Amino acid sequence: MALSSTIVKQIIQQKILLDDLSDDDLVQFCQAANLAYRAGEPIISDKDYDFIYLAALKKRLPSHPLFQSIEPEGRGFSEEKVLLPAVMLSTDKAYTWEEISKWIERLKKAATEIYLPVSDIQIKATPKLDGFAGYDDGTRLYTRGDGKKGSDISRVFERGLQVYNDTGRGQGAGEIVVKQSYFESHLSKDFEYPRNFQASLIKEKELDELAKQAIADKAALFVPFSQLPVWLGSIDELVAQFETIAQITLNEIDFDVDGIVFETINEDLKEQMGANRKFHRWQIAFKENIDKAEVKVLSVTPQVGRTGKITPVAELEPTLLSGATIYRATGHNYGLVKAQGLGGGSIIELTRSGLVIPKINQVLKSAPTDIPENCPSCGQKLEWESDFLMCNNHAVCPAQVIGRMEYFFKILANNDGFGIATIKKLYENDIRKISQIYNLTIGDLTVMGFGEKTSANLIRQLDRSKSEKIEDWRFLAAFGVPRLGMGNCENLLSVCSLIEVFALTVKKIVEIEGFAELTAQAIIDGFATIKSEFDLLFEQKFNLEITSLKKDLTDFSHTLADKKIIFTGKMSNSREEMKKYAKSIGIKVVSSISAKTDYLVIGEKVGQKKIEAAEKFDVKVLTEVEYLTMIKN
Repeated sequence: MALSSTIVKQIIQQKILLDDLSDDDLVQFCQAANLAYRAGEPIISDKDYDFIYLAALKKRLPSHPLFQSIEPEGRGFSEEKVLLPAVMLSTDKAYTWEEISKWIERLKKAATEIYLPVSDIQIKATPKLDGFAGYDDGTRLYTRGDGKKGSDISRVFERGLQVYNDTGRGQGAGEIVVKQSYFESHLSKDFEYPRNFQASLIKEKELDELAKQAIADKAALFVPFSQLPVWLGSIDELVAQFETIAQITLNEIDFDVDGIVFETINEDLKEQMGANRKFHRWQIAFKENIDKAEVKVLSVTPQVGRTGKITPVAELEPTLLSGATIYRATGHNYGLVKAQGLGGGSIIELTRSGLVIPKINQVLKSAPTDIPENCPSCGQKLEWESDFLMCNNHAVCPAQVIGRMEYFFKILANNDGFGIATIKKLYENDIRKISQIYNLTIGDLTVMGFGEKTSANLIRQLDRSKSEKIEDWRFLAAFGVPRLGMGNCENLLSVCSLIEVFALTVKKIVEIEGFAELTAQAIIDGFATIKSEFDLLFEQKFNLEITSLKKDLTDFSHTLADKKIIFTGKMSNSREEMKKYAKSIGIKVVSSISAKTDYLVIGEKVGQKKIEAAEKFDVKVLTEVEYLTMIKN
């Protein structure tokens, strides 16, 4: 069920705080804000969407579909969609230099895989326009839509819209924008954001006088990306001059710019890095947002996490920062509270930077601190573990029990409705374990006070969570064993089946790459606490996708077992499925060619450097058909 307009308004006005939103409510708000933005009727600023709400969603639910595919384009466009002349993907985003650095390292790694010298990597930087994306094939103009199909909005050219720099039609991808200076002087009294005005140019309704005049004045334009000012240089130059390049690029044109697009122009490198469903891996957008303020702390309250860790939350004097009113921020841990004097009356430096939502940079003026002695949820005596205060009453503490149940459904990520509000209500009705939830009926839920429709939907979602296929490592991670996040679960299950993990020893786990002794002991201790609950839920027969075991635990008999193979080029079959099957029969799928590589399996459009590398190391080249024949034999 969508959020009511009243709730949406209260969120915008900060009457309902971000921390108080359930995961479901946050998802629905982000979807509502995104749809409104793409329809040209934004309900919050672009900065607040990116740096507050979407950032919070990414932190809570990093695998949510909103991050995996291109967002819907919103209301006001034709329902009839047409195939775009070229795929228009979104652009991955980075908010800090550290994230840009990681992208650069991925470029370098991919370059070495195709024997491209790092010094030869060329980077292009262009302003990231904040307008309406479209594709102009010279005859028709399309919205980006879902990246493959969009709406025909050729009417904007029929209305007189011109192309930037008086260049011709048919230059491909670009955006419809309005000059920033013109908007401020002619339109800002009538439109809250430039995007509100841009939407009026596109929609089917007749243009008003302001829009007609802006088009006549060539202030509203279609700007092909090929017409944008460009910085071009080597990857080393980008690293050395990043701040200067960013500053110049952000201020180079008279349009709304909300970042910088960096991309490599090396075609072989582009092909090597490829794309996922949402964006090209060889391209990234840098969006910077750093604001600081000195803020008075009203009080510090303890918050209990699902693991028993007590987090200090600073309640703040309401402060406007980057267009949003901030009321609270995390104090990290009570060791810092004690050391820095973070208490009621202290003065802090608060920042909102990148994906950090709001962060206490430092305590400028100390005050007496209030360190809790007992857990605010269960009253248990708290204990210090390094800089952290812990409640070790794990089995009974209400906040921890509720937190673990909510975490299970969050990590499973294949259901709706089991946010914090639902879990709290279940807890109030004596539900303490996930296994109890899966045994509930519609009648049980209605007795607890849920409406009939809500109850029926919750049961449907429970059934859905069991029937929809999920990875076995995700299922294991949902139990929240300390030191056993999704990555470690996947690593563990690559050498041991799910039903065998409880028989592992510390020694065996340490032998697996990536696990140290302390981590292994924490995992073994955690397994002991979840075993009975795991057994009960395993009996529910979730539709689990089983992780392929590495060769050291599997007796592979195929003649290609243990051979090192690279897949490259466009295949008639899914390349990812081919890789997955190859691994299942013991083939070692690698990403770079060396003297130890056995076969290079090629499809269409193979980079010449891969072929040359295969010849250099005397690696046998197989076509897709030849490879599949070998597999069958």
